Amino acid sequence: MSENTQASTTISNIGVVMFTVADQDAALAFYTEKLGFEVRGDTAFGENDEMRWLEVAPPGSRARLALNPPMYDEPGGSSIGVETPDVLGEHARLSAIGGIDLDAEPMRTPGAPLMFMLRDPDGNTVVVVEAPAG
Repeated sequence: MSENTQASTTISNIGVVMFTVADQDAALAFYTEKLGFEVRGDTAFGENDEMRWLEVAPPGSRARLALNPPMYDEPGGSSIGVETPDVLGEHARLSAIGGIDLDAEPMRTPGAPLMFMLRDPDGNTVVVVEAPAG
């Protein structure tokens, strides 16, 4: 058996997940107005402030979602998981808002938590998973 000589990581948190979006303002409206996320950062940067760093997150979340314009990737195709103690309630809330591409009902799969998926206007997937309260 070989001895592991690697140092343990200093990484302690997943801070930012990045989605590529076609229109940052439209994505901002979707995540704040439809999903109820809050803006965590909206800053111009680059030599002539020609680029925009935009972050949103669910209230109270340490992790953030960066909404990036296409640079190397086409919009869509990414996914994240978010947690709620009440999947059925959140599904009902989002269904009532309308204008959101979400599964007709949460999935009940043996051995997996209750969950449903929704897609943002660019085709990125948000998986809403039931997690214990606390």
